[in-house]
Amino acid sequence: MKYNMWKLYTSREGLELCVDLLMAQGLEGMVIDDPADVDDLLNKKNDYDWDYVAEEIRQQAGREPAITLYFDETEQGRAELALAMDCVAQLRKRRQTPGDVLFGLPLGRLQTELFLIDDQDWKDKWKEYFKPAHITERIVVKPSWEEYEPDAADELVIEIDPGMAFGTGTHPTTALCVALLERYIQSPEDAVLDVGCGSGILSMASALLGVKSVVGVEIDPVAVEVAKENIKRNGLEQRVQVIEGDLTQGLSVTADIVAANLMADLVIRLSKDVAKHLRGRGIYISSGILVEKKESVASAIEESGFEILEILERDEWCAIAAQLRRHGDCL
Repeated sequence: MKYNMWKLYTSREGLELCVDLLMAQGLEGMVIDDPADVDDLLNKKNDYDWDYVAEEIRQQAGREPAITLYFDETEQGRAELALAMDCVAQLRKRRQTPGDVLFGLPLGRLQTELFLIDDQDWKDKWKEYFKPAHITERIVVKPSWEEYEPDAADELVIEIDPGMAFGTGTHPTTALCVALLERYIQSPEDAVLDVGCGSGILSMASALLGVKSVVGVEIDPVAVEVAKENIKRNGLEQRVQVIEGDLTQGLSVTADIVAANLMADLVIRLSKDVAKHLRGRGIYISSGILVEKKESVASAIEESGFEILEILERDEWCAIAAQLRRHGDCL
């Protein structure tokens, strides 16, 4: 069978955003080429981690991040390819449009390449790489095609069909956010607002952790439907609502906890408005932040009226938990 291999080149910060937008169009089976994986390998934490790395692997360090998708040579495959190309075109346009939430963001070249390849069983090979995974000690994310029996009575399982590592929750940004939600959700009455909910994984995690009311907000209308399908798949429709929106613009929802797994620049923009959507303990959890931008994001959050509670780090990413100050004192 002949098929088209399509590659999109982006930046480290733009990688997750591009993946989420493509996934929102129903495009699955992605291969994520993140040079940070090689960088992490080369920066070994212990002397015994490895004693030799092949030169071809060393040469991959610092390369340009890319996303690869595969489309078969059929009418449907060609339609999906056109959809992917249109998604990138819209992304380029939004990055250059003043006032758009993506205006000026460092998303890299956003250039694409297309190769015609002959193979017989490419279509489902990507599924071999997605297995049930613990993203925290309690929460497990699994694809629907895999069987999984909880190891402990208190394990919580989220079922999702993402077709990529970020959607499964194995990416550090998602895992860090969930870890902070575990820590700061204290009561079933703690309402959660998930800004930029994507596939809905943080919203579902919040509901499984016992929260009765969760609202997810997502700018892409197709992603809204994807999140709703995932929520229905997990039987959480009574607890989780997903609505279309641009960050919190025009939104009147308030919550005890606001979670935002976005990217550094978007977290900074959101921080200016998030206080008016907080009540009670006023907890603000943000992620998708490169460690190198930790200080600038933390400063923006503090300038917006918050006190930093803690910062978690994993690999080159971090997540920040903050609490709204009222009358000069932290609640």
